[in-house]
Amino acid sequence: MATAGLQHTKDGTDQGFMADVVEASMEQPVIVDFWAPWCGPCRTLGPILEKSVEAKKGAVKLVKINTEDHPAYAGQLGVRSIPAVYAFHKGRPVDGFLGALPESQVNAFIERILGGTDNAQVIAEALAQAEAASQAGDIALAAEIYAAILQEEPENVPAIAGLARCYLANGDKERALATLGMVPEAKKNESLVKGVRMAIEMAADAPEPTELDAALSAVSANPADHQKRFELAEHFAAAGRYKDAADHLLIILSAKLDWDGGKAKEKLLKVFEAAGATDPVTIEGRRRLASLMFA
Repeated sequence: MATAGLQHTKDGTDQGFMADVVEASMEQPVIVDFWAPWCGPCRTLGPILEKSVEAKKGAVKLVKINTEDHPAYAGQLGVRSIPAVYAFHKGRPVDGFLGALPESQVNAFIERILGGTDNAQVIAEALAQAEAASQAGDIALAAEIYAAILQEEPENVPAIAGLARCYLANGDKERALATLGMVPEAKKNESLVKGVRMAIEMAADAPEPTELDAALSAVSANPADHQKRFELAEHFAAAGRYKDAADHLLIILSAKLDWDGGKAKEKLLKVFEAAGATDPVTIEGRRRLASLMFA
């Protein structure tokens, strides 16, 4: 499967992968075809990929890697069967497929890469910036970024959920609920949406400052009173102070894992859901919970 005479297709190596694929994909998408000489479907797919890529006259490039001679990057990408095709853009894999596809589907794959990669990358980076701003406490900036994303993609679920959390962080439960109403019907049960819904549900019981102070005093006076500590954790959760809530629930669980029929564990899992799967509270809290359960 030589590539001599092809302008936008080349044989790749493990040594040249960074330059030919990762770095080159900063300029335009690069498709990587992992193949082997003994693979029949590879011999079918290879010429189709070459023809489709060459027809784009440099808008996309193709790098063909013989996994018999150069197995390292195929292994890193988790390739278990060939042919395996990956599209790289801006230094990272963004799409791919396994097996030999007909020419029409290969063309559609390339069109998808050329038509949507840039915008998808911009949206992904914007979501990451919004999440970072939110974690840093800059709710206004996070809300601004989420709103900008929704102007481009009105049904982007991470942006809808993120904007709803911003409203909730500012105490506006009504706008948070209204924002969740933007979620398409088919996606209303996604974990991001369910997490915000749980946070709004908890916020409905937000305590007055005096109630929180009284609960803190009660626990300080009698640290062994798990019921009082549980009530304090509930107040913290309702106030959106998920780390404080998780800390107190874990104190109860460290003393008695099945306290009150598993009530503390159940509440802790709801706190994780409300905080969100990627929140440090959830990540660290789940680690601590696992250490208690499997100690």
